[in-house]
Amino acid sequence: MSADGFTGGAMPGGFRAHHLAVVGLGLMGGSLALALRPYCQTITGIELNEAARGYAQQQGVVDQTTDDLRAGVAEADAVILAAPVRAIISLTRGRIGSYLRSNTLLIDIGSTKEDICDAMGTLPIGIQAVGGHPMTGKESSGVEASDAALFHHRPFVLCATRRTTPAARLRALALIEAIGAVPIEMDAHKHDRVVAAISHLPYLLSAALVATVAQEGQKDDSVWKLAAGGFRDMSRLAASDLDMMNDILSTNSQAVATMLALFRMQLAMIEARLISEENGRLLELLEPAREARLSWANGGQDKLQVQKT
Repeated sequence: MSADGFTGGAMPGGFRAHHLAVVGLGLMGGSLALALRPYCQTITGIELNEAARGYAQQQGVVDQTTDDLRAGVAEADAVILAAPVRAIISLTRGRIGSYLRSNTLLIDIGSTKEDICDAMGTLPIGIQAVGGHPMTGKESSGVEASDAALFHHRPFVLCATRRTTPAARLRALALIEAIGAVPIEMDAHKHDRVVAAISHLPYLLSAALVATVAQEGQKDDSVWKLAAGGFRDMSRLAASDLDMMNDILSTNSQAVATMLALFRMQLAMIEARLISEENGRLLELLEPAREARLSWANGGQDKLQVQKT
């Protein structure tokens, strides 16, 4: 214990860190810094963007900032990688392992996990590396949108790596408890398959919808004049950051391609029954989907029963 009574490392009853380093001061990095502030003596934000660094320090999101990775993590006993997926992979396979002290907890929040966890497995022995993915977000981005309550009651996936010791796991679980999230542990391959279905596929469907409507709008701009709530809700994801989505899709391409194929099968069945004008048979496809959506929205665990051809 230090002279000020602050104890770093895993502690009974909660997460503590002498020095937390957050690499990437966007919405997620800033929100994590705010959520973890009561549990950390010092928080350093590491960010290349000067404006983001200035805002984060002026608003008290972090205690200090730097654009120097080595300097930023040198004294840290906990490091969060809140950068884009490919940047996390590059940092993990490249420089950061030689900058970290032994027994430092390293956790990322990338949206795909298999490639990141593989990279974490190459880190020096002694680094306590755990893959992470908080299932939350906002339509607004940037450190200015940071919100300490962003993770409350939201799932936070943990994926073990070859550098995940029992102590690292417990400390990662304590971090999740500290921010008010709900821990879900699964292997990286399963995580990527699941998020391909519930996150990455919806983005591509949203983009395809907007592209279809835009093509129709070239012939008749009435589609834009009449577009309302249904189109707004279905098209929201198409406005996602392209660099971020390209990172995500390129590191989960096989799982996403599989989900696209399954979706095409569902769409083909719907199309065939629509063209046949057999309304009863069309409803046989639509009703299970409706029930599955209602069950999920009400907290149920029922699964969609795929209609067989």
